[in-house]
Amino acid sequence: MSDLSLTKIRFRNGIWEGRISNAPASGARPDISVMFQDQPVADTKLEEGQAGGEWLISVPVPAEALADGVQTFVIFDAADSTRLGDFTLIAGEAVADDLRAEVELLRAELDMLKRAFRRHCLETT
Repeated sequence: MSDLSLTKIRFRNGIWEGRISNAPASGARPDISVMFQDQPVADTKLEEGQAGGEWLISVPVPAEALADGVQTFVIFDAADSTRLGDFTLIAGEAVADDLRAEVELLRAELDMLKRAFRRHCLETT
């Protein structure tokens, strides 16, 4: 079990950034790997942070990850194969099944029912 913890900083311009905490204060670089479709993500950067035991990770999203569906990236402590975290991209057709899309559809249907009910109340009085 790894003592490392991962916190997301931001996802902007195709680069996911995070902070790895609780690394040994000796300054030894943690062995971190980022996997996408069971392949390591190229050009992942790991830089020492300002605080002791802190490292900053930058993961560039490869072009092949920009596709229909759900794409998941998993970040591991490679020293003991512990999963530190993950991030997900959702695009294209899979978005229609997304919960947010379902909520919007329910809101539209509720508005339609409210209008029909109000019209019914006016007609029956």
